[in-house]
Amino acid sequence: MAEIKIAAEVRNTFGKGASRQTRRDNRVPGVVYGHGAEPLHITLPAHELMMALKTSNALLSLQVDGKTELVIPKAIQRNAIRRNITHVDLLSVKLGEKVTVDVSVHTEGELAPGGNLLENVLNTLSVETEATHIPSSVTVSIAGLEAGATIHAKDVPLPEGTTLVTDPEAVVIQVLAPKEEAVSETADETPEA
Repeated sequence: MAEIKIAAEVRNTFGKGASRQTRRDNRVPGVVYGHGAEPLHITLPAHELMMALKTSNALLSLQVDGKTELVIPKAIQRNAIRRNITHVDLLSVKLGEKVTVDVSVHTEGELAPGGNLLENVLNTLSVETEATHIPSSVTVSIAGLEAGATIHAKDVPLPEGTTLVTDPEAVVIQVLAPKEEAVSETADETPEA
């Protein structure tokens, strides 16, 4: 995954009023944590951050006070109505460092004929991988699966260098038989004259 470069500024004012002013200036307040260092309070350009975070598990390269800091998003707070980002917590990472992240599960292929239903029990899997090689998603083939088939977390193919953190026996996908509609016997009966 490529690094997304964003210029950040150190934030020296705190509290509700300061955060609101930061948002009015089209910036998002945030905090960078990690490696035992003191938390670094920053602001980021709102539009650039929103575009960068459209990619799941984005690797951001922050330019702060002439230094470069590699980070991944840890927690993103959004406005409940407008859905714009109101605050972001970022985790500092280093090249070669392993991190635990959630990656989305996608399916490909068609189920066996017969009207079977696909149930995605887990939409994401927790995996451990190198910070600079975080997969955006994992893909599972459901081609030809019939009713009763189950795919567990341990059955999901992972990219090289990525290990599963989720319980290996956890059900990710299952195929269900279609429910038969109960036919009313009274509807078939004709009233006697």
